[in-house]
Amino acid sequence: MQVEFKNEAFTNFSLPENKKAFEEALAKVESELGREYELIIGGERITTEKKSKSINPSNKEQVVGVVSQADQALAEKAIQTAASTFETWKKVPAQARSRYLYKASAIMRRRKHEFSAWLVKEAGKSWAEADADTAEAIDFMEYYGRQMDKLSQRHDLPRIPDEDNELYYVPLGVGVVIPPWNFPLAIMVGMTTAALVAGNTVVLKPASTTPVIAAKFMEILEDAGVPAGVVNFVPGSGGEIGDYLVEHTLTRFISFTGSRDVGLRINELAAKHRPGQKWMKRLVAEMGGKDSIVVDSDCDIELAAQSIVASAFGFSGQKCSACSRAIVHQDVYDQVLGRVAEMTKNLTVGDIRTNDFYTGPVVDEKAYNKILEYIEIGKQEGKLVAGGEKGPDSGYFIQPTVFADLDPNARIMQEEIFGPVVAFCKANDFDHAMEIANNTEYGLTGAVISRNRANLERAREEFHVGNLYFNRKCTGALVGVHPFGGFNMSGTDSKAGGPDYLLLFTQAKMVSEKM
Repeated sequence: MQVEFKNEAFTNFSLPENKKAFEEALAKVESELGREYELIIGGERITTEKKSKSINPSNKEQVVGVVSQADQALAEKAIQTAASTFETWKKVPAQARSRYLYKASAIMRRRKHEFSAWLVKEAGKSWAEADADTAEAIDFMEYYGRQMDKLSQRHDLPRIPDEDNELYYVPLGVGVVIPPWNFPLAIMVGMTTAALVAGNTVVLKPASTTPVIAAKFMEILEDAGVPAGVVNFVPGSGGEIGDYLVEHTLTRFISFTGSRDVGLRINELAAKHRPGQKWMKRLVAEMGGKDSIVVDSDCDIELAAQSIVASAFGFSGQKCSACSRAIVHQDVYDQVLGRVAEMTKNLTVGDIRTNDFYTGPVVDEKAYNKILEYIEIGKQEGKLVAGGEKGPDSGYFIQPTVFADLDPNARIMQEEIFGPVVAFCKANDFDHAMEIANNTEYGLTGAVISRNRANLERAREEFHVGNLYFNRKCTGALVGVHPFGGFNMSGTDSKAGGPDYLLLFTQAKMVSEKM
């Protein structure tokens, strides 16, 4: 009998023993900073002349790791290795593949604080955000293992006389997995293990700003006994190897999480048929959002303010689900805005190596400069009521920022900033609020804070997002509980952590035998 899936519990850092354990994990990670990491292709570790330094965004002088970079020849080697390994991996029984995930999740659970400490150092996550990221990675492995066990069972078909008919799901082939930097453990693990447990082989190109975390996950796969060549670790620049991997004739599918522009480019390249290619490539994509919390006139003011602040500024707003737009009914606009501004001014920003700060840095200099440019745009388009300043110069710190009185079509109401910036817009009534909520090209997450049941039911039907939340924040999706994926330019609505996700990495085959 299969053990029921249960989400991994979050760590309570107010308990002295948990705080001490995490500090010990940080010390261990700090003792390993600056090490070099090789490519891994077919189990072979390959060092290249070209290398990239991963930097701690809380401390720009600190090198987290030095990572070898693949060129096109090594990308080719990885694809060919994955293709040859697929011929044996696809024949491994599904439940045996699931057991690799259960083993890997058990190892990660034992090393939980260590992986969270790497997230603190390389991604700039606070203790709580890092702990949630690691817990989600464990959840993905546990959940997808169970989903594969279910998918591999015999599927009942209507019976007809003298025939035995069976429908089952077979893997696709070689997948290129391109994960994001903002959930460099959870999403990377989810994308990679979903593909491999379904029987595919993977070329993993980690995010360029957070490759060390992916290298550390490769250690877990090896420790769990996953055969060499099933997952091939190939860090490298998008310009050098990204297009090459996507365009390759042996690439069967691309699993991508990242920006709208990169996702659209991958879609365009993947759609083009090339000589010798036997299939139409499949794209599984999640491409960000411009997410809104709608606050109705009949609402809990404090709940609305707390939901906006938590959704906008957790991990410095660097979540595709983050609230970057607060659409507030005119009757409660001033109250909600005032409370949000008050709460925001009390948030602390700094090096989250200690648990003394609410949030840490943004990920790198490129993000830092982009966000500061949008803050200047916001000062022209609206009224600055909180933040708007840089933080300490030691890292890429930006104060949580609130703008008020924005036009619905203002740039900071329409363009994805991916930083600690939220824009307030006044709605005349609930009709107007729904109109504004749906006026972007994205459709990932949203929330409505209201006591009005009729308006909540309207939003259930009309608010066009993949993940809609009532009377809570719009971030914090749990694997299995909140299958995650969005509409429109937010991607292919692939619903990661949901019961149909593995279908994206398989194809259905029907066999009929005359009896």
